[in-house]
Amino acid sequence: MTAQAPSSPEPETKERILRTAFQLFHEQGFHATGVATIVREAGINPGSLYHFFPGKDQLLLQVLEFATHYLGPAVMEPVEQLTADPINRVFALLDQYREGMLQHGCRMGCPIGNLALEVSDGNPDARLLIHRNFENWAARVESWLVEAGDRLPNDLDRGRLAHFVLTVMEGGLMQARAANDLGVFDQSVGVLRDHFDLLERRAQKLKKQQKSGKKAKEKVR
Repeated sequence: MTAQAPSSPEPETKERILRTAFQLFHEQGFHATGVATIVREAGINPGSLYHFFPGKDQLLLQVLEFATHYLGPAVMEPVEQLTADPINRVFALLDQYREGMLQHGCRMGCPIGNLALEVSDGNPDARLLIHRNFENWAARVESWLVEAGDRLPNDLDRGRLAHFVLTVMEGGLMQARAANDLGVFDQSVGVLRDHFDLLERRAQKLKKQQKSGKKAKEKVR
């Protein structure tokens, strides 16, 4: 009777490791999270982890890759299901981050933002993946701004505005954590709301001017 080779861990095990590591890196930070903690929380043995990831640095890179695919279903799609209004989605998204901070007592913040501060300076591969995560986030917000159509001025650079929304979110969360006060985040979002209101009013004004110009041309004819 021949002995059978031990079976390899299932692909579901790899995803469980990635989800667990992603959560632990968010809660504790990358450097403070030991491999033993990941193994314990994922309910696996060390061999299963090392089957997929030669070391913790390789795990970090695959966690960041996992996050690029996790963003849509976990963060953006719930917001899109919550409201069909593209501009309201921007503020529903920010409110989602606020709710997370409220639940955790102004702790943790944005998982990708935290990793950007902790690991990107010394890990160029991680830096690229963190940047890709930020770009994907901003691109999704930009798609909402494009969907807003003529509610926003036609000459508005929607990509730049989407990145500004990202800056408000990350900066607001960081300051709220430092102050242990969500009021700082709310102030930043309030200024952003005022900016959107001004943009919408400018768009309305431009539309009225265009209509008046068309009517004037028709009278001349």
